[in-house]
Amino acid sequence: MILKINVNRRQILFTGIPQFKFAVVKKLILPLAILLLFGLEILRIFFIMPFPGSQYDNTVGLAYFLHNNAWWIRLSLIIVTAWALYRIIKGKKYWRLSFSIFFLLLYSVIFYFLNYRLNADKMFYQPEHKVFAAAENSKVSPGKLIIGIMVNGEAKAYPVEIIGYHHQVQDTVGGKQVMVTYCTVCRTGRIYDPVVDGKKETFRLVGMDHFNAMFEDATTKSWWRQATGEAVTGPKKGEALVEIPSEQMTLLAWLRKYPDSKILQPDPSFLQAYADLVGFDEGTIPSDLEYRDFAPWQFKSWVVGVEYKGAAIAFDWNDVVREKVINDSLPGLPFVVVIESDTVSYHVWNRNVNGRNLSFEYDAANNFLRDQQTRSAWNYDGVCKEGELAGNRLNIVKASQEFLHAWGQFHPGTAYYKR
Repeated sequence: MILKINVNRRQILFTGIPQFKFAVVKKLILPLAILLLFGLEILRIFFIMPFPGSQYDNTVGLAYFLHNNAWWIRLSLIIVTAWALYRIIKGKKYWRLSFSIFFLLLYSVIFYFLNYRLNADKMFYQPEHKVFAAAENSKVSPGKLIIGIMVNGEAKAYPVEIIGYHHQVQDTVGGKQVMVTYCTVCRTGRIYDPVVDGKKETFRLVGMDHFNAMFEDATTKSWWRQATGEAVTGPKKGEALVEIPSEQMTLLAWLRKYPDSKILQPDPSFLQAYADLVGFDEGTIPSDLEYRDFAPWQFKSWVVGVEYKGAAIAFDWNDVVREKVINDSLPGLPFVVVIESDTVSYHVWNRNVNGRNLSFEYDAANNFLRDQQTRSAWNYDGVCKEGELAGNRLNIVKASQEFLHAWGQFHPGTAYYKR
């Protein structure tokens, strides 16, 4: 098809609309390939790191696809880019070549920073020197928050401001392999059994989803959510790690209960990283992701969450501190929430003793608890020290202190305690 058009006495020859469109497309191939290279690197990190707007949507599936297919996508785009550059050189269009080289150099810089500086496991490392000490030799202040665990008669304490940087520490307690985890952006501490399919698994920090840390296992490359232990994508999707009971309190309170406990010490290789978390325990850390909102029921407010057989309830930290003792129940579980006089160490116990549901109150004069039914005296280790029920011990109920947004995200049907 030959079409001739006269415009301002100049004759323009079009050799057909299809050929014209292809010529335009050829010119766009190089900038489009470079743009896609930029997009791949940026989106691959954007979806799994806490950039503005990145953590609210359910994009973990797309993030996983980009993560696992990045290299062949890069290779395909690089081949297209090389072909387009060859045509530019052949056509001696050096100004286009100069611009293209500039953007490719810029891409190489972005590639380096996004893959070798901003990857989660390039920002947070595992301890190089894992050292434990007894109380008399510990360098950790007694007032620091810890996650404590007791297994087969052995107790260990892991300071939050240490594992908060590392995100996970693999260890052995009482002959059992454990994976101690903490996400400072959700304020969630969990301890898991790292055994998957009958063998001990190794995990690395890969990023986060809905502001919660995710770990990738070395065998199947599945991604596991820190707050729930569930694999959210990959071959193991839907499976969950077994959680091991743990408690959060000050080191002083933990040592009162377990005086022979060993305490994880700061690794000298990461002292500056730990220093960056100073103030996290109190919620005064100057970080938009980790600070505490002191007003009740806000996105970054602290709550104590209790879950039992699919039912859940959250207690605002302000109410817990003000009331000191809160008696409540979930279906099949009567429990009591208690905070110590340090306003930091909290406990949640089953308040059913010998088939009878007790109601507790705070005895301010003596700084301990009394049950209303027998007036027996109970200490902050959940042990009855005086009265009709002396010698009885309250059973620990699974609970956690975390940010409201985290509890609500991973417990969508939760109830909220109101006075």
